[in-house]
Amino acid sequence: MTGSSTQGIKTVLHPVSDLAAAKEVYTALLGAPPQADESYYVGFDVAGQHIGLVPGGAAQGMAAPVAYWHVPDIDAKLAEVTAAGGTLKDPARDVGGGRLVATFTDPDGNVLGLLQDPRA
Repeated sequence: MTGSSTQGIKTVLHPVSDLAAAKEVYTALLGAPPQADESYYVGFDVAGQHIGLVPGGAAQGMAAPVAYWHVPDIDAKLAEVTAAGGTLKDPARDVGGGRLVATFTDPDGNVLGLLQDPRA
């Protein structure tokens, strides 16, 4: 074990089939309007967490919400979790602005996400 740390779960992405309807429900739940509001993604930043709505997420392989653990070094953490028995699902990729995301599954098939923000 390398001992690379996590910064906790700060991002949860939810697959949705009706973005407009989901946006209304999450706005009511979170008590705030979205900070990102596009046809391809709606994101809320509330209480130190980012909640994202992904239209067509099921077609992208999202069967359920995915929690993203924030890490300082995504490659090191992927190596650590796969060495421990996790299985790589989606390798690290840049989703804009230098933000990297990746997913892996635990031994029971649960999908877990990793997120690395750009280095300052």
